[in-house]
Order: sequence, then structure tokens, then C-alpha cells
Amino acid sequence: MAKITGKYETIFIVNPTLGEEAVASVVDKFKALIEANGTIETVDDWGKRRFAYAIDDLNEGYYTLIQFESKPEFPAELDRIYKITDGIMRSLIISRD
Repeated sequence: MAKITGKYETIFIVNPTLGEEAVASVVDKFKALIEANGTIETVDDWGKRRFAYAIDDLNEGYYTLIQFESKPEFPAELDRIYKITDGIMRSLIISRD
């Protein structure tokens, strides 16, 4: 039997040089996108953290962790949108099942 929904977890890092309002806007954009395609269980804003190594000549980024439930095809679309969004430095999506 095919899975109808799955539990997922995503973390993404936003470039902090965008400014506080732009960072909040990017985070809100992804919260709304996930909410439109599933249900959000928890949102954990980790805030600005230092990197272990420089990414794009930056030493810190703004981290957000979201746990959600959606259809199995949505995480691939979410990953595609992460890759084309300005300000997203890194992202990861995992299945919690």
C-alpha cells in the first residue's frame, strides 16, 4: 500500500547579511509553503549560529528547523525551491519515518 503522508524534518540556513526583515521574510515564506502543502508540527528558530567552516566567505548563518507532515512528493518540490531561492545557503530534508 502506498504512503499517503509522511513525517519530515527540514533545516535551512539563511544568509544573515540580508538583514533581519529579509531573513524573517524568507523564513515566513517557507513556513507558508509547508503549511500550504502539509501540516507543520513544530518550528524551531535557532537564530544566528557560527559555522564550523566558512560558507561563501561568511562565518555565520540563521538556522530554522521545521518538522512537518506532507505527501511524499512534496519534499522534492521543497528542495527544488530551496535551491532557487536567493538567501538560502544550505538546506536539508529528512524523513522521520
